[in-house]
Amino acid sequence: MPKTFACPRCGKPSTWEGNPYRPFCSERCKLIDLGAWASDEYQLPTEDAPQAENSEE
Repeated sequence: MPKTFACPRCGKPSTWEGNPYRPFCSERCKLIDLGAWASDEYQLPTEDAPQAENSEE
């Protein structure tokens, strides 16, 4: 019996070997995830660099 793991999109059990959509369980989950990347749903939090203050001396 092949090892299974959770699909990163829906959480259903999925297999790695023989799965053309890996790491996803189906083409649907793969396309939903691709769409999320394309529409910037996945973003890393960033902080703006501190601005140098112009002090008059």
